[in-house]
Amino acid sequence: MPHSRLRDETAELAEGFERIRVELSVPDVFPEPVLAALAALTPESASDRVDRRDLELVSMDPPGSRDLDQAFHLERVGSGYRFSYAIADVSSWVVPGGPIDSEARRRGTTVYCPDRRVPLHPFELSEGAASLLPGDDRPALLWSVDLDQQGERTGATLTRALVRNRRALDYDGAQRHLDDGGTDPQLRLLEEIGALRLEREAARGGVSLNLPEQAVVKEGDGYTLRYETTLATESWNAQLSLCAGMAAADLMIGAGFGILRTLPPAGPGVLESLQTASRSLGVAWADDTSYPDWVRSLDPGLPTNLALLHAAARTLRGASYASFDGTPPVQGRHAAIAAPYAHVTAPLRRLVDRFANECVLAACAGRRPPGWVIDALADLPTTMASTGRRASGVDHACVDLVEAAILESRVGDTFEATVTEVRRDGTAVVQLVDPAVVGLLAPGPSLAGDGVRVRVDAADPSCRSTTFSLVS
Repeated sequence: MPHSRLRDETAELAEGFERIRVELSVPDVFPEPVLAALAALTPESASDRVDRRDLELVSMDPPGSRDLDQAFHLERVGSGYRFSYAIADVSSWVVPGGPIDSEARRRGTTVYCPDRRVPLHPFELSEGAASLLPGDDRPALLWSVDLDQQGERTGATLTRALVRNRRALDYDGAQRHLDDGGTDPQLRLLEEIGALRLEREAARGGVSLNLPEQAVVKEGDGYTLRYETTLATESWNAQLSLCAGMAAADLMIGAGFGILRTLPPAGPGVLESLQTASRSLGVAWADDTSYPDWVRSLDPGLPTNLALLHAAARTLRGASYASFDGTPPVQGRHAAIAAPYAHVTAPLRRLVDRFANECVLAACAGRRPPGWVIDALADLPTTMASTGRRASGVDHACVDLVEAAILESRVGDTFEATVTEVRRDGTAVVQLVDPAVVGLLAPGPSLAGDGVRVRVDAADPSCRSTTFSLVS
């Protein structure tokens, strides 16, 4: 189950995070064969690529980012729009079956920790040669996506190209520019198209949780969390990625090969417990309000709403990958997106994107994907599941450590909380309203969705555990 992204600004919990990485066998240092292959890398010839260095591409990422997977260019075409979306072409650097490829398959994904990240590819590649850094010519996969005046996709193609990112923006700076009345044409079009795509998401029944990032900061002798609400620029930029992912899924389904990101619908019990929790916390959820509309009504700046958003992340359980070479999977939709969807826009950070992109390129060209892609399709879901569990385990352990550190100085204090889950042994998982942390409540009569008042009985960062008892 996803959490808010955590960032440690104290530098005091690093030892605990390192212990987690060791315990969960997170690959850290790249083996010597990978480094040797990296030193010998040269990109493939650009002679067979479309030269699109004329595009005034712009990237938008968190401040300080260097692993730039995407850059966009937006324009009006007739009564609608066209967005060009450049994606780092990792396949132009990674030899199938070579040391870098083999190590990437072992890692599966970049692992994010509050103190640092452990990359899928060596930094020399992910933050250097393959990254869409501004001012440098780069091999890329270039989407051309047409939208009508309502923001509905009317066409999409993908080709290999040579591009140059002209500007690397960050979300904060872009948001300030717009809030101050700035007229940057690309940012104003991003605002316009992003808003239309959010409307399309609502119309098809999709939902984005947009959990805020959390920063761990020092407060007196202990720690606290600072919440950083998702900016509008982040949501609009994410809509470009989602649009490309849906286009990729449709193209692969039409061609009869590929790999999809899937998510089954949440069970009725999950939604019923969320309704109970919402009402117990005094947050309205009318009988005729759908789950996506309820989520969109929550203001993450309010502690009760933030706690509910964290509880709502339970609806995202069960996400997986489904590969196919022939008949597409029966359950090929992503329930939160409310459409077929594929991961294709983060190949520097996710293994599966490289293979999915090759399938999309083949679908657009009316041919079969390369043999190394077809050979890998059957095993990719298992590879991504196992490496994803490791990354998720790291995420959960880091969250547990941070929450225990925050509450260590609050043992004996009482808090308002919501029961998010009752396990088979009767132990309840509770989500505090403020701060939005999670812990265990001893077996009792609690039901999922109940609002309760709990006392912190123990909080031990060394074993990453926090326990509560019910206050009568």
